[in-house]
Amino acid sequence: EAKRLYERSLEIRRKSLGEDHPDVASSLYNLAKLLKIQGDYDEAKRLYERSLEIRRKSLGEDHPQVASLLTTLGAVQDNQGNYDEAKRLQERSLEIR
Repeated sequence: EAKRLYERSLEIRRKSLGEDHPDVASSLYNLAKLLKIQGDYDEAKRLYERSLEIRRKSLGEDHPQVASLLTTLGAVQDNQGNYDEAKRLQERSLEIR
């Protein structure tokens, strides 16, 4: 049920605000977080990456929200055993903070 509601929210925001709106990034993040909890790391990673792309465009490379997303994406990479990539993302996040 939660997944369906997050997907509906994302759909509404995309239609009303456009693909690159910060609120779309928030909806992507929320859905990705749920998928990560459910163990769907591949899809969570894809959605986190899209959310990160929007945040970078709207807030800039060195914004704290970008750093937070890099940390989260690093955790997903770690969960998937991609330790070098996880480390790279975590280090980039620390550079911003």
